[in-house]
Amino acid sequence: MKTDAFALRHIGPRETDLQHMLKTIGVDSIEQLVYETLPDDIRLKAPLNLDPAMTEYEFANHIQELGKKNKVFKSYIGLGYHPTIVPAPIQRNIFENPGWYTAYTPYQAEIAQGRLEAILNFQTTVIELTGMEIANASLLDEGTAAAEAMALLFDVRTRDQKKNNTHKFFVSEEILPQTLSVLQTRSTPIGIELVVGNHETFDFSNEFFGAILQYPGKYGQVNDYSTFVAKAKENEIKVAFAADILSLATLTSPGEMGAAVVVGTTQRFGVPMGYGGPHAAYFATKDEYKRSMPGRIIGVSVDTNGNRALRMALGTREQHIKREKATSNICTAQVLLAVMAGMYAVYHGPEGLKYIANKVHASAVTTAEALNKLGVFQTNTAYFDTILVKADAQKVKAVAEKNEVNFFYVDADTISISFNETTSVADINQIIAIFAEALGKETFTVSELTEASQLPASLERTSSFLTHDVFNNHHSESQIMRYIKKLERKDLSLNHSMISLGSCTMKLNAASEMLPLSMPNWNSIHPFAPVEQAEGYITMLKKLEEQLNVITGFAGTTLQPNSGAQGEYAGLMAIRAYHMSRNEGHRNVCLIPSSAHGTNPASAAMAGMKIIVTKTTPEGNIDVEDLREKAIEHKDDLSCLMVTYPSTHGVFESSIIEITKLIHENGGLVYMDGANMNAQVGLTNPATIGADVCHLNLHKTFAIPHGGGGPGVGPICVNEKLVPFLPTNPILKVGGEQAITAISSAPYGSALVCLISYGYITMMGAEGLKSATEHAILNANYMKSRFEGHYPILYTGECGRAAHEMILDCRSFKENGIEVGDIAKRLMDYGFHAPTVSFPVAGTLMIEPTESEDLAELDRFCDALISIRKEIEAATADDKNNVLKNAPHTLAMLTTDSWDFPYTREKAAYPLDYIAENKFWPSVRRVDDAYGDRNLVCSCAPIEAYMEN
Repeated sequence: MKTDAFALRHIGPRETDLQHMLKTIGVDSIEQLVYETLPDDIRLKAPLNLDPAMTEYEFANHIQELGKKNKVFKSYIGLGYHPTIVPAPIQRNIFENPGWYTAYTPYQAEIAQGRLEAILNFQTTVIELTGMEIANASLLDEGTAAAEAMALLFDVRTRDQKKNNTHKFFVSEEILPQTLSVLQTRSTPIGIELVVGNHETFDFSNEFFGAILQYPGKYGQVNDYSTFVAKAKENEIKVAFAADILSLATLTSPGEMGAAVVVGTTQRFGVPMGYGGPHAAYFATKDEYKRSMPGRIIGVSVDTNGNRALRMALGTREQHIKREKATSNICTAQVLLAVMAGMYAVYHGPEGLKYIANKVHASAVTTAEALNKLGVFQTNTAYFDTILVKADAQKVKAVAEKNEVNFFYVDADTISISFNETTSVADINQIIAIFAEALGKETFTVSELTEASQLPASLERTSSFLTHDVFNNHHSESQIMRYIKKLERKDLSLNHSMISLGSCTMKLNAASEMLPLSMPNWNSIHPFAPVEQAEGYITMLKKLEEQLNVITGFAGTTLQPNSGAQGEYAGLMAIRAYHMSRNEGHRNVCLIPSSAHGTNPASAAMAGMKIIVTKTTPEGNIDVEDLREKAIEHKDDLSCLMVTYPSTHGVFESSIIEITKLIHENGGLVYMDGANMNAQVGLTNPATIGADVCHLNLHKTFAIPHGGGGPGVGPICVNEKLVPFLPTNPILKVGGEQAITAISSAPYGSALVCLISYGYITMMGAEGLKSATEHAILNANYMKSRFEGHYPILYTGECGRAAHEMILDCRSFKENGIEVGDIAKRLMDYGFHAPTVSFPVAGTLMIEPTESEDLAELDRFCDALISIRKEIEAATADDKNNVLKNAPHTLAMLTTDSWDFPYTREKAAYPLDYIAENKFWPSVRRVDDAYGDRNLVCSCAPIEAYMEN
C-alpha cells in the first residue's frame, strides 16, 4: 500500500474488495460499470489537466509556506469584520472536532438533540440581545441577511401597499457598503426600488414600505433611532436594523426602539475573520412575521413520552413546498459558526459579554482622547467601538503599514479606526505613536483605559439579557468542556457511521484538509485588507478557481456565493445580465423540470424570472418532447433551462446533449445544478453536456464539511460569454468587466473554508478525483445490487445502472401500516442516520454512499435496511405497537422496570450483532412535530411554561 497516497486514504473500498463488489453488481471491471452508467457521447476524452497530486505531508508544508505570504497586520478596519478571541475550549472541542463539523442538517431530530440545543442557545442569544421575539438558526452573512429582511418586509406589506404597488425601500447612507451592494443585487429583479439617503431628512412618504438603518453606523456613529422608527410606524413603514451584536450588550436594543427586523453578523462572537467567512449571520423579527421568515428555526417540542425535545420548526416554509412562491431560496444556515457564537455567549455569560463590550468601548474612548491631545480630532458625536478622525490619510497609512497596522481610509483626510476585544493598552500606544510620527510630533503613552463613556445616556442599555441557567453555569473551562461533550454525545455524525443522504454527498472531511483552518496566517486576515497583505489567499483562491475551471470545462469561476442556493441565484443573475447586455432583457422565461430541487424555482423567482415547469417521463427523465414544445412556444422570451445532472433521480440521462442544444437553438442558456457533481468529476463535465453555467457545492463534492447544516460554499463556473458578468464587491474589485453587484458580503465569500477544497483537489490530483467518482458509482451500484429483491428501486439508466445515488420505493409498505418516516426512525436503532426522506418522490428513500465509505460500512448499512425490510413484513396495518412505530428506542426505555411492548428489549436495541460493539443511543423518543408547531417556542424558556393544560 502506498502510505503517502492521499486518494487511498480518502477512498473507502480496498483493492482486495473490488472483485467481490464487481461480482455482486454483475460486471467485470469498474470501466465496464462506468461505460454502462454514463452515455458515451459525454465522456471526457482526456484526463483532467491538473498538477500532480501532493502527499498529505507535502500539502502540509505547501500550505504553511503559502500562509507565510499572508501578512497578519493589526486590523482596525471594521466594516462588520473584527479580530476576535476564539476561546480555546471552543476551538478544540467544536471548531476542530469532527463530532461537530461532520454532522448533517438536523432533519432527524432524535439524533441531533445536542446540536439543536446549541443552536437554540444561539437563537436565545440573538433574541435577547436584539430585543426581538423570534430568531432563526442563522443566515449566511450580514449583507444577505439584510436582503432577506428587505424581502420579508416587502412580503408583509399592508393590503393597501400591495394594492398600490408600494415598492420603495429606504436605505440609510450609514449602511455598510457591501450590504448596500447586496441590497442592490437583490432588489431590482423583484421590483423593489432602493432610495439611499440620510435618515434625518427622510420624508416618510407613502411610496415606501420599509427602511433599513445601521446601528452603529458604518464609521461608528451611534444614533438614537427611536423618533425615526415611531414616525415610520405612523406611516406604515416597517424598519429593519443592521446591528453590531456586541454593541447590544451596552446599547438599547433595536427591539426596544420598535424595530420590525434586526439582522447582523455574529462573527465577533469567537469566530475567526478568515478573509471574509464563514460567519453566522443572525435574523430576528416579531412573532407575527414568523411564517415569512427565511431559513430555519429551532423550536421546543415534546417526544412520545412528553419529555422536552428540540426540532426544526415550521418546515412547511421550505422551498420544496413553496417552490416559485417562496420569498427566499435559503435552504441552509451557518450552523457550525452559529454553534461557536452561541457557545461564546454561554462561556462568557451576560456579565462577560458586558465586560468585553465595555473594554472595547473604553479602548475607543481612550484612543480618541489621546489622539485629541495630538490635534487629531474625533468627529462622531457618539460611538461604541469605532472612531472617525481627521488626519492626512496618505501620511498615516505609510506609517501604519510600516508598523503592520491597518486602518480604514474613508477619504484623503478621514480615517476610521475600529476597536475589538483583542485590543490592548500596548496596541493603543502603538496607534498613538503612528499618528504622532505621521504628524511629526512627540508621542506619549497611556497606562490604562478610561472609564468615561461616549454613549448617550438615552441609549445605555438597562434591560437584562441571558438570564437563563445555561448562560450562567458554564464559565470555567471544565464546565464548558463537559457541557460541549454532553451535547456532542447526543448527535450522530460521520465519526459514528456513514450518512447516506442522497443529493447531499456526506463524504470524508479529511483532517489534513481541515488543519490549515486553525492557522493564524489563514484565519486572521480581514477581507478588506490591502491585497498585497493577502498574497497567500489570492494565490490559493485563484488556483482553486483554475482547478474548478478545469474540472467543469469552463472559462471562469467566482467563489463569492456562500451556499448552493446563493450559487443558483448568482448563476441566474449572470444569465440575466448577459441577456440585458444584448438588449434582450425581455428574456425572462426559465424552464424547470418538475423533478428539480425546490431551490431552483425559488432562485428563479428571486431573479425575476417567469417559471415554466416541464414534465418528466414515467422513467423519471426529462420529457424531451414537452421541453421542445415549451422552448419553441417561449423562444422569443426564453432565458434559460435549469437542469440537474445526473438527474435528481440519480440517472445520467442520455438525451442531455439534445436537451441543451434545444435550449440554445431557441435563444436560451443552460444552468446546470451541480448538486450531483460527485458523479461527474473526471468522467464528464458541465461544458461537455452543453451547459453555460453551473454552481458547485464545495460542501458536498469538494469535501467541505456540512457542519450540521453549514458552512456551505456554492461557487459558479461559467463559459466565456458569461465571464464578464461575474459579481464584484464595492471595497475590493473582483469579478468580470461588466460585473453584477455583490452576491454576498465578502469579495471571496467564505474564503477560509475554500482551503479545504483546495487541499482536497491538490492532494487527490486528476487520477484521484476520477477514481473517487468511479468509486462513488461503484459503491452506489453495489448497494443497489444488495437491495434488489428487498426494495423496489425507482429509476435507473438504460443499462439498469444507478449514477451515484438511488431511490428505494417504500410506498407499498403502507399496506403493512409502515410509512417511510418509520424506517428513518428505526435506522437510528441500528446506528445510522436516515437517507434523504421523501425527496424527490414522496414515500421514498434516496441513498448516496459516496466514495469514502468502505465495504464493511456499506454492508452494515445494507444489512440494517434488509433487516428492517423483514420487520416491515412482520408488521400489520392494525398493529401500531411494533418495533418500527415505536422507534427510536432510547436507553431510558430499555432500562425501565416495566417493558410493555410485544417484542424483546434485545430486538429493540440490538437487532443485529454489530450494534453491540458501538451502540449509539438516541437521546429522546420520536419528536411530536405537530405539537411543536402549535406551541412555537424558539428560545431557552423552560418547557413547563408552554405545556398545554
